[in-house]
Amino acid sequence: MNKVVVITGGSSGIGKALATALIAHGNQVVISSRNKAELDAVAQEIGATAFPADVTNSGDVMALARFVLEKFERIDVWVNNAGIWMPHALLQDLDLERVKKLFEVNVYGLMYGSKTALIEMLREGSGTIVNISSTSGLSGRPGSSGYAASKWAVRGFTDSLREEVKGTSIKVLTVYPGGTQTHLFDEAKREDYQDFMTPESVAEKIVANLESETPEQELIIKRTK
Repeated sequence: MNKVVVITGGSSGIGKALATALIAHGNQVVISSRNKAELDAVAQEIGATAFPADVTNSGDVMALARFVLEKFERIDVWVNNAGIWMPHALLQDLDLERVKKLFEVNVYGLMYGSKTALIEMLREGSGTIVNISSTSGLSGRPGSSGYAASKWAVRGFTDSLREEVKGTSIKVLTVYPGGTQTHLFDEAKREDYQDFMTPESVAEKIVANLESETPEQELIIKRTK
């Protein structure tokens, strides 16, 4: 591909696996997350470039973009991967303060990244924005109202952004992974966690879609078991 790729939430899980796969395919990858020590260690391990940023801070996101432009002079692909989860609970038991935090990261963080990337890509005349959602953004699930709400918001935002860039050379893609073995679920693993997909298998499908001449605008990735 030989692209310059930015990945938020790139120090673990799907983000790290995707960065590793993209580097193996000949791309320059900049990974970002809040934990600088962890980020630097992962960047050294996989051969990525690190830049610490909090996606809920628009200033941090803009600084990330400036850093990438100063170092590589362009942004070809921006992957909004940073996200958090919370254990399932019925609405009457739901901690709405945690839901607010979900929206700050999963929705506003993704919107900051999309806006920042879009402004530069409009200048360049091309680019691809990839928003990592979840199959929770495709159907309702008992106990998942808070998390699902954030992912449905991502779906609506991304679909609308895709309409806005029609007629340009900018692509807007959504990825809907099913259950994946990441640290998101450390707080409360489901009984079938061992049957979840690996981050590497999810990353392989995302990379294959990015390399396609006609990538799927909405890529749904589910486990086969």
